[in-house]
Amino acid sequence: MRDILVVGSVALDTVRTPFGEVQEALGGSAVYFSLAASFFTQVKLVAVVGEDFPQEYIEFLKSRGIDLKGLKKIPGGKTFRWKGEYSYNLNEAKTIETQLNVFENFQPELPEDYKKSKYIFLANIDPGLQNKVLEQVKKPQLVVCDTMNYWIENKPEELEELLEKIDILVINEAETRQFSGEANLVKAAQKILSYGLSALIVKRGEYGALYFTDNSIFSAPGYPLEFVYDPTGAGDSFAGGFLGYLAKNGKVNERNIRQAIIFGSVLASFDVEDFSISRLKNLTYREIKKRFHAFKKLTHFEPV
Repeated sequence: MRDILVVGSVALDTVRTPFGEVQEALGGSAVYFSLAASFFTQVKLVAVVGEDFPQEYIEFLKSRGIDLKGLKKIPGGKTFRWKGEYSYNLNEAKTIETQLNVFENFQPELPEDYKKSKYIFLANIDPGLQNKVLEQVKKPQLVVCDTMNYWIENKPEELEELLEKIDILVINEAETRQFSGEANLVKAAQKILSYGLSALIVKRGEYGALYFTDNSIFSAPGYPLEFVYDPTGAGDSFAGGFLGYLAKNGKVNERNIRQAIIFGSVLASFDVEDFSISRLKNLTYREIKKRFHAFKKLTHFEPV
């Protein structure tokens, strides 16, 4: 079992959906990833918060075994805040307000022992900063990266440079088409893989995920849920479950990657069942394993 280094955002989220609302709840890409991955292995978190960041959130993250040596608190500063809203189309959030605050000048600095981490997750931040993180780590075994439409549109060259240094890119369906300039998803994946990636994972919300390499495609369904309250953090929870399982297993091969994708889908499916981190906070590993096997039943069939 290896630990994981994650670099991303820690935020205070205000979210409204047709089913309710939360204000200044614990959020951010690094938080959702870390909580999901913590079910499998230890996580080392690098991020920045302001002086106003609640101590109870810090204590909670520590209670989950998350190493916060890399979490920097800026005296007098304010924590990154995001306010968003979902309609009944829960696959897409409408941003109402973003206050970057201390996150605007975030410069990731890794503690010395973090630099030896073998599994790296670069959450959705400026690709220039993601590149700087990779300059600090020493011989990682697996680097997984997320990005978003803003960076694809505004910093495509930095993003292309980054892709030459990572192993797996995790982005959603719209971003896959945007980045590649291809409408067809298979052609889009092939073009993105040509930048030097080993694999591409395309997140498709309630429809699951697709995994592409140069010579294989794997499709994981979305888990059919009766209640979906808040999809915030589902993509990062997916990444946490995915990389967390691989780090726990210690072997990166096709068989384990496919199982890891299902574990990622399991964590994402739990995340959306309540607001903010509430479901991940109360989740047990026994529930995770039970839903993992439910995924198998969902897709299993006997050949003719």
